[in-house]
Amino acid sequence: MTDPVSRVPARRSARAPKTPRESTWRLWKELTPLLRLLILTQLAFNVGFYAVLPFLAEHLGTAIGMAGWLVGFVLGLRTFSQQGLFVVGGWLVDRFGVRPVVLAGCVLRIAGFAWLGYAEASGAVIGAVLVIGFAAALFSPAVESEVARQAVVWEEEGRGSRTRLLALFSVAGQAGAFVGPLLGALLLAVDFRTACLAGAAVFVLVLAGHLWLMPQHIPGRVRIRERGGARVLLRNRRFLALCGAYGSYLLAYNQLYLALPDEVQRAAGSQAPLSWLFALSSVLVVFTQLPVTRWAGDRLDLRRSMTAGLLLIAAGFTVVAAARPVGWTGAAGLLPAAGFVVLLTVGQMLVVPAARAWVPDLAEEGRIGLYMGALSSVSGLIVLAGSAATGSLLDLGLPPAVPWLVLAAVPALTVALLPRREERPEETDETA
Repeated sequence: MTDPVSRVPARRSARAPKTPRESTWRLWKELTPLLRLLILTQLAFNVGFYAVLPFLAEHLGTAIGMAGWLVGFVLGLRTFSQQGLFVVGGWLVDRFGVRPVVLAGCVLRIAGFAWLGYAEASGAVIGAVLVIGFAAALFSPAVESEVARQAVVWEEEGRGSRTRLLALFSVAGQAGAFVGPLLGALLLAVDFRTACLAGAAVFVLVLAGHLWLMPQHIPGRVRIRERGGARVLLRNRRFLALCGAYGSYLLAYNQLYLALPDEVQRAAGSQAPLSWLFALSSVLVVFTQLPVTRWAGDRLDLRRSMTAGLLLIAAGFTVVAAARPVGWTGAAGLLPAAGFVVLLTVGQMLVVPAARAWVPDLAEEGRIGLYMGALSSVSGLIVLAGSAATGSLLDLGLPPAVPWLVLAAVPALTVALLPRREERPEETDETA
């Protein structure tokens, strides 16, 4: 049995279809009920998640009294149990379908947040954090892969570029990441437990929505019973090359939490301006992601869109490198950091929708969940190794511009990794 959606013709090697100039509201009205559910789910996921997690380190260090190294260990475990296990969640989606995996993820996230709210011993905290992370490793690949698959359907029906839908999905996630911490800050006026229970309540609503609205079987989605998908994936050089390029973007994005704080501390004497720079990034995505994607969809194919995004990200690091020898401080000293955030964010707006849109073209038939999960997991491993190297680079006492120039070279050089043609693997083409 074949999957008529995942069997995408290799005809996107030139440009994406020209996108109509519809408004965001008109685009939203044209979406299917399933797409609306999935996009709202992404918004709710991030509201619930970011209402709790940004405040976790402070809670562990002050309220529970954990040592600094243990706080870092707990946060690392959460990242590993989430990002590192995306590939497992993606495999489960292909095997059992979207609905049961999303529902299981919601149940685990509810349990994890409730457990975290009442956890006081280190062992209980670690258990709760692992449950929270694995919950995301279940529902995120399920939602992301189905949005990507539905975006292909949208494009194949001639309704516009798939990147438009994936950009709307990114906007929803960023809006949730913006609203979540504001909600969490209000709830912390009561206590951390209240924030955790509020986060759990958000996922109760998501669970109810999916129980009511998510179909048992989504037309066009085939469950794969055969094994061996991982072996084929590891031989898929085009996909692994995409993972490498996407991993360089994630490594660059991770510098918002590693290199940028050092630069802000140097320029301003404190890290207080960081929150404003993070807000600037979120506002840019929420208000300009769709226009940027529309512009790129009218002019660039997926490879050129990712190339432009990676080069913009490299330019952001170069801006800071060029300004470091001058040694500006105060408001003027923060301008290079702001330029870095703007260029990184615009690059992100080009890279992320294009990478997600490319996965269905490179994935083996019927295994889009596995491939979407692997995109996150493989890229996450690149970030893990690269972050350790970046930390060492920043501590070597090199001339101030050198670390930023090295970081600029990474996304610029990985442009060469991008597959030359947007086509499916040869194994699938032979059966078309």
